[in-house]
Amino acid sequence: MDPEAAARRTAPVISSLPAAFMLDGATYAHGGELGFDGVDFYVAGRGGALGDVDGSVVAAAFVFFHPPTIIERWDRGRQVMAPAEAAQAFGGCLDAWAAAHLPDGVDYERLAELEGKVIAAASPAGAPLFAAWAALPEPKGAKALALHRMNVLRELRGAIHGVAVLASGLEPLEAVMVRTPAMVGLFGWPEPHPDPSPHETQWRSAEDATDRRVARAYTDLTPADRAELVELALAARDGAT
Repeated sequence: MDPEAAARRTAPVISSLPAAFMLDGATYAHGGELGFDGVDFYVAGRGGALGDVDGSVVAAAFVFFHPPTIIERWDRGRQVMAPAEAAQAFGGCLDAWAAAHLPDGVDYERLAELEGKVIAAASPAGAPLFAAWAALPEPKGAKALALHRMNVLRELRGAIHGVAVLASGLEPLEAVMVRTPAMVGLFGWPEPHPDPSPHETQWRSAEDATDRRVARAYTDLTPADRAELVELALAARDGAT
């Protein structure tokens, strides 16, 4: 399997599997127990890896979210706990979700090993959340480690996609309307929302550019390693509950 095919085949898993813990009701319930209000825990936890920065920095790194909404949620979250502590708490939800929902029978140690090679080969240029999450302490359990590293790769792809979208001439909101219109409210964008139809070709071009750029991080793997990474990632996703 060539690098671009591996990047393209893993993209749906990398996008969806880590998102499952972020959207899980148990994650928000834990955030509420800690004193966060709804999505504030997501903003504080995901962005907390960046450290105690201004909300505008977090908004810039999130790319596809409505900046004023992120700044408001970040500032509220900082009143609950320090960003580094929020990132640790959010990461604890990842660990718990992996233990409860990832299927047995998958070689998670090997999956984490292959993911680690991709992470080590990737350039952090233009990907602050990727670099920040890659620098966090890693969990010890095999399932949690594999999901953690997958989330690091999610931040890599998300950052590269953000750059590709902007380079294509699309605005972040336009890209959201093409790719995930059901999430536009969660991303904080107020109405009116643009018609996505005129922007679909540009978005597809940006997605293809994303695959090509992400593929560079897969070049250090052998073709067999790439195929194995795809197989293991798909098995983890398809067996998750």
